[in-house]
Amino acid sequence: MSEFIDYVRSLPKAELHLHIEGTLEPAMLMSLAEKHQVDLPYSTAADVERAYDFADLQSFLDLYYLGASVLIDAGDFYSLMFRYLERCRDEGIVHTEMMFDPQTHTERGISFHVFMSGFGQAMDEAKRQWGQSSSLIMCFLRHLPEESAFETLKAAEPFKSQIMSVGLDSSELGHPPEKFERVYVAAGEQGYRLVAHAGEEGPPTYIVDALDRLKVERIDHGVRCLEDEELVERLVKAQTPLTVCPLSNVRLRVFETMVEHPIRQMLERGLNVTVNSDDPPYFGGYLLDNFEALHRELGLTMEDARHLAVNSIRSSFIDEVSCKAWLDQLSVPAPTP
Repeated sequence: MSEFIDYVRSLPKAELHLHIEGTLEPAMLMSLAEKHQVDLPYSTAADVERAYDFADLQSFLDLYYLGASVLIDAGDFYSLMFRYLERCRDEGIVHTEMMFDPQTHTERGISFHVFMSGFGQAMDEAKRQWGQSSSLIMCFLRHLPEESAFETLKAAEPFKSQIMSVGLDSSELGHPPEKFERVYVAAGEQGYRLVAHAGEEGPPTYIVDALDRLKVERIDHGVRCLEDEELVERLVKAQTPLTVCPLSNVRLRVFETMVEHPIRQMLERGLNVTVNSDDPPYFGGYLLDNFEALHRELGLTMEDARHLAVNSIRSSFIDEVSCKAWLDQLSVPAPTP
């Protein structure tokens, strides 16, 4: 196992499906709660960890939003971001495109300036210290009305240079992509790259609608595409990236066990799959932990891992020069175990 993980660590990789608020570790949550005198229904970090037994996506989101309530000043957002970027350095993640949820903070009276300054300072510092490449994906919360998404898009205008893309997350069921079609048109006209969560809990039609109505370039999750053969053929032909999160899928009961996860089938079908960690502390691990689980439970090989790393770089929004340099490094076949 250590040989496999050491090899995966050595590969230049991109992480494309990571919610920065979802990297809040229990110890940091409790520390910030004490700092800001925020009342939580937990006494210790261990109490928080015991709450990580989710029945579905909504049960996770309830805890996720509670945790985010301790993020209040720019220093909190800096610490959260910098800690994750240090993890990227340690795991060989050369580029990361991180989702953040402005409405989670603005609804609490936290201004864009507060979290964007904290995020930006941490990203700049990581770039300066070890050359970390990173960008931000501003997500709209799909359980909130379209009007709120438009307000968020407007509020982001002074910070547009810091944001690469817009996305769509939160509760999927009952909130189809078309609810946000007009705001996606507006975001596209402003030059943002477009991605969206689809086909996690929602049906394959949500993936189709995200492609056709939101005009996204990348699908976050997308695991339910296998239920629609015509959709699979379309995704394979277009090589539309699917940012799959295996540990998350199991923890949120999309699949009961890792053995049931279809990622190998997706790869065999020729789908452009990447591996990501989603909300690591909540779901049992960061990027290398996901690769380790796939190796242990599904027999993922070193060559599979190299292929997934190639997919991650190809599917990112990084500049062409950096993309080519990392793909050149990944052109050497994996060693035979």
